[in-house]
Amino acid sequence: MPFSCSRRRLLQLAFGMVAAGAPGLAEAAPRRRAAPLPLVVLDPGHGGKDPGTIGVTGTHEKRITLAAAQELKKRLEATGRCRVALTRSRDVFVPLSGRVDFARRREAALFVSLHADSAPGARGASVYTLSDRASDSLSAGLAQRENRADLRGGLRLPPVSPEVERILFSLVRQETRAGSARMAAQVVRSLGGTVPLLPNTHRQAAFAVLKAPDIPSVLVEMGFLSDRRDEADLKRPAHRAKVARALAEGIHGWLVRREAGLSTAG
Repeated sequence: MPFSCSRRRLLQLAFGMVAAGAPGLAEAAPRRRAAPLPLVVLDPGHGGKDPGTIGVTGTHEKRITLAAAQELKKRLEATGRCRVALTRSRDVFVPLSGRVDFARRREAALFVSLHADSAPGARGASVYTLSDRASDSLSAGLAQRENRADLRGGLRLPPVSPEVERILFSLVRQETRAGSARMAAQVVRSLGGTVPLLPNTHRQAAFAVLKAPDIPSVLVEMGFLSDRRDEADLKRPAHRAKVARALAEGIHGWLVRREAGLSTAG
């Protein structure tokens, strides 16, 4: 069955089911307030004591990801279509679970983690979404290296029966993964023709940083610092600006589709 409700709408429906038949709860409908702009959380990978990959000529991944995230934040905010927050804005270490919690506490609409990893013989940008089973050995290896912590804890659901809770959780997870896949497709389209791409550009793996059950999430490998050409490109501000421009285009396309879906559902 086609499904397009937002996670917030699902929880509203759940509260409605709980409140159905309860006198007085629905007597006065609250006045609607203007919804805030959707929040996009950008996650510059690594930081502080964790440098990430160290490139062929000594480039630290943590510096590349932060510079790229700051450039992308600037471009997104300039449009006035969304709010933007960074999981780190300086060279500090943030645990993976802390990055996910940061986005969940702020009820982010989208989570984008930026990386520039290492892999033998690999070159080009790629996009990853969550899957319990990796799509290939390269993706499995990247996820294994990135995962230093895991998210624990679940959704904050209304007081419902265990059966209804399981249904709600399943629906939210289903919509979250569908939203992540749509975001990945948007990013791949935007990056194509702009920067070199890894073959089979949209890949899947069990990255801990993508495990928020209620926020569409993607991890973008902007290139591989283990490749001299990618490293040279990513060190250049002009190239990072090109990547940021393509990512901003992909994010805006995703937000437009999301808003259209919300207006249809609500």
